[in-house]
Amino acid sequence: MNSTTAMKMGVEVIPLIKQKPVTRFWPSSRKTGSGMMSITMRDRSKNRKPLQKGRNLSIEAIQTVQALKRSVNSDVLLEQLFDTKFRRLLKLDMLAVLRELLRQNQCLLALKVFKDVRKEYWYKPQLSLYAELVTVLGRNGLLEKVEFLVMELKSESNLEPDVESFNTMLESLMNFGLTGLAMECFYLMKSLSCDPDRLSFKILINGLESIGDANNLAIVQKEAQKYYGNFLNFFENEENVIN
Repeated sequence: MNSTTAMKMGVEVIPLIKQKPVTRFWPSSRKTGSGMMSITMRDRSKNRKPLQKGRNLSIEAIQTVQALKRSVNSDVLLEQLFDTKFRRLLKLDMLAVLRELLRQNQCLLALKVFKDVRKEYWYKPQLSLYAELVTVLGRNGLLEKVEFLVMELKSESNLEPDVESFNTMLESLMNFGLTGLAMECFYLMKSLSCDPDRLSFKILINGLESIGDANNLAIVQKEAQKYYGNFLNFFENEENVIN
């Protein structure tokens, strides 16, 4: 029935009103300090914030870690995964995958990922990452791999001085009984114009004294003397700083 026919028949015509779409809000509740329940409304139509890549693992990074671990016993599958998953990740996701594998003590996988990361165009050597790799691999008994890492570190260009990361590496190497590698890192520090601090010398002197390495001990003590005066007073000054 159209409106003209309806008017002739005496039927009242009520126009239809087009309603605007309604945004739905969903309640959430929390207790206030007085013990009363406070209810707030949240608009679920708003986009959620993305995961912070590099610190919290993204979904892509989590899936890549899981896939790599499932394929660890197959070189063919691993290479396929590197092509189809890992190499398609963003830079921060790649580094997040590497650090997560280290956290889970997946050392050989982490080392393979690290080798692949070094081929990326954006790669820039970080002493802190090397220190983390050395510490985790050494803790898991992979001392030959630690030696490989130190050799790779020495071949890096554009290394930025970082005494804190060097100290971490020196301590790890001395704890693993890798005195020769620790001394190589010490010489690398000096070649980068990264002046050893008191902690650097303390780590080396204590470690070398404990194993009776008189030759290297004499070298380090002489260097400490250049920086801080008579090494006999060195630890006394250190104790005074601590106290």
